[in-house]
Amino acid sequence: MSILIPASPDAGSLHRDALTVLQPGFVGTTPPDWLRRHLAAGLGSVALFARNVTDPVQLAALTAALREDNPDILVAIDEEGGDVTRLEAGSGSSWPGNLALGAIDDPALTRDVARELGRALAACGVNYNWAPSADVNSNPGNPVIGVRSFGADPELCARHTAAWVEGLQSAAVAACAKHFPGHGDTAVDSHLGLPVVDADVDLLHSRDLVPFKAAIQAGAKAVMTAHIVVPALDTDHPATLSRAVLHDLLRARPEDGGLGYDGLIVTDGIEMGAIADTYGTAEGTVLALAAGADAICVGGGLADEETVLLLRDAIVAAVRSGRIPEQRLAEAAERVRTLGAWARAAATDSDGTEPDLAIGLRAARRALRVVRAPGRLYTPVLERPYVASFSPVANIAVGAETPWGVAGMLAARFPGTRAESFGPDDATPERIPALVGAVLAAAADRRIVLVVRDVHRHAWMAAAVDALLSARPDAIVVEMGVPQAPPVGALHIATHGAARVCGLAAVEVLTGQPPALG
Repeated sequence: MSILIPASPDAGSLHRDALTVLQPGFVGTTPPDWLRRHLAAGLGSVALFARNVTDPVQLAALTAALREDNPDILVAIDEEGGDVTRLEAGSGSSWPGNLALGAIDDPALTRDVARELGRALAACGVNYNWAPSADVNSNPGNPVIGVRSFGADPELCARHTAAWVEGLQSAAVAACAKHFPGHGDTAVDSHLGLPVVDADVDLLHSRDLVPFKAAIQAGAKAVMTAHIVVPALDTDHPATLSRAVLHDLLRARPEDGGLGYDGLIVTDGIEMGAIADTYGTAEGTVLALAAGADAICVGGGLADEETVLLLRDAIVAAVRSGRIPEQRLAEAAERVRTLGAWARAAATDSDGTEPDLAIGLRAARRALRVVRAPGRLYTPVLERPYVASFSPVANIAVGAETPWGVAGMLAARFPGTRAESFGPDDATPERIPALVGAVLAAAADRRIVLVVRDVHRHAWMAAAVDALLSARPDAIVVEMGVPQAPPVGALHIATHGAARVCGLAAVEVLTGQPPALG
């Protein structure tokens, strides 16, 4: 009597497929040897962050070196424009972010901005962008989305998500709509914990899923998962690890209740706290692939060869044990390769048009909302002011290294400008009187400019601003976050984001003259 023993997957192809589905990061501005070895062995993607970028020339050389080992590699970056920038982390972005574009509500402009951003990425050899954020910012207290969303209205978010996808991909850069099925109604940052979206299925379809449907219709090449639990869809697993979310909702045909998406599904960073602290990165990787994800984003925090080997080996072991069907991994790897081939062909067909870098400032100007206090005549700032910036702790997606505000721009125009920054420890209830006294003494007879970010989310910030306006009602307020709170101050400028161009546009209004672009 013979016994049939199932053939084990070919070790070479299995290891290659396991590498293909990883999208890891690394440290440095040139590719390390370990990364190049894995590219030659089948690694399908590489993730770039601010630590990998110094300038366009260096970045172009880096991406060219990566392609020497894999011509079809997906070179990914997290470049949303606005507050989340990796190309210009040291200076602030040349493009306004989603909230500014949503405030303008001109989809043609959104398409143009995304196209020019795409051209800038393509010129540096980047062909895959983890953007746009398609999240509907329905919770104004959201700690991680905020200005990264086009707004709180699903239809507005949908038309701008579609326009952004179309614009970016017209420049031969693959778009990735995120964070499916929607991270907008959360009060927890998934970098740090596991958020729960307690919405029923009808609300999800009428609100959170609307922009993703538009992204799919617009041809988005990738969709990124959210590390959130949506009990209406799956009570046991976060979306990234949920077959009910990734297969039954996102992948299944419309006649079967799904959205019919056939492109690449990539996870959000698998080392983020929502997954790593609950399941571990290796187990999270296995569960995500089994649930229907095609690619694993990793490297924002874990950026070394040990991580790549850990995840590769976990995938291989899961296939050999039957936890991940061999065909599931092969299918995922093929989707990565298909997108890589698309990106290579699109780059070949591109006309290489230089990006219009001025479009960002033009858009930022249109996004401004300026409110003057009734009965108060506003005169421009014509000499060195005093600038007080109130800085909340930056969320991890934005990063602490990217400058924001208007103090430096005003100092460049008016040497001798005085500027100070204050945080929550400076504005506790018992310290606010001393803070006000110090600001008034330092400002003396100068104009005071108060710069805030999401003042509605920070009671300490609101209390400090109120106290200062009571003492100096002629002070100007510049809100560079979500302008949820009522406008206050002799002049209130809402920029709808903290991109560098948003600050430049605000300075134009403050000073009554265009800033030097330098």
